[in-house]
Amino acid sequence: MSLQPGHRRLATVAVTAVVFVALLFIGTSVQVPFVALGPGPTVNTLGELDDKPVVDITGVPTDPTTGNLNLTTVSVTDGMSLFQALGMWMSGTYSLEPRDRLFPPDQSPDEVREQNQQEMTGSEDSATAAALRYLDRPTKLVLTSVADGGPAAAELEVGDQVLAVDGQAVSTTAQIQEAVMSRAPGDSVPIAIDRGGQRQSVTVTLAARPDDPEVGYLGVTPEVVNADPALKISYNVGDIGGPSAGMMLTLAVIDRLSPGELTHGDFIAGTGTITEDGVVGPIGGITHKTRAARDAGASVFLVPERNCAEAVSDAPDGLTLVKVANLDGAVDALDAIGAGRSAPHC
Repeated sequence: MSLQPGHRRLATVAVTAVVFVALLFIGTSVQVPFVALGPGPTVNTLGELDDKPVVDITGVPTDPTTGNLNLTTVSVTDGMSLFQALGMWMSGTYSLEPRDRLFPPDQSPDEVREQNQQEMTGSEDSATAAALRYLDRPTKLVLTSVADGGPAAAELEVGDQVLAVDGQAVSTTAQIQEAVMSRAPGDSVPIAIDRGGQRQSVTVTLAARPDDPEVGYLGVTPEVVNADPALKISYNVGDIGGPSAGMMLTLAVIDRLSPGELTHGDFIAGTGTITEDGVVGPIGGITHKTRAARDAGASVFLVPERNCAEAVSDAPDGLTLVKVANLDGAVDALDAIGAGRSAPHC
């Protein structure tokens, strides 16, 4: 039996209404497996956050600073509905990424946050080490952990200062790694240390690295730390995680502990990881960070060399992108800009 035209119209309207309601429910209520990444807050490492210095240096004279050395961040929006995700993507300001890239299925959100905080703490430690080494201030290389049951467990202790490995003087983590990795598992390696003010030598038989059985393994975690008991450096970056603030924190310490101004009164922003040796590493979300910096008022952005191609692909108008490979290069570039000379551009 066929429906009359009026009945068919009512049926069509009813079906359309049901489909519309279903789509509306799905679009507003069902979370999508994506997160939205966008420009995040920027923080002036030469200024204050919540009435506390972002880089707090006490115990030694510091030099007055002006201008900005802003670290930059990426905002993450999670728990979005389909309509919210589409709206953020269509805005042109945000990008969508699969959620499990930032929140792996085998980790809880709290575990991810804890990992990000640990990375920030490590970044702060590296920033202190890199700045002090750049300024030729006293540092020492100490062991922060010794693996239980590892090859060095019977000979080395947490707190030992490492002076030399296999006859080679060492002052950074990389130098220890190079000395150990040049030897094979089973080799006996002499290590000179200072323990409680007493210099001594111990010998450790190397094991094989868990990820490479052909390479020697010592089983310790060394770290370059401040060796001036009067100097205290601490950081207050708020609820920011990850390692990408390292370079900007390092520059702030250098600016505060050396004469003159790295910024020359300008608004500088940037990003990049830092090692104890002053090597600047790449980060994620560079185009969101350059946009955040420009929106905050920056005129110059320090870009890790390996991020340059991506940064140039969507550079905001009025923002000069300066290429940086290491700490020496970053300081030289800022000096050049302040003197009106050209700096390496992306």
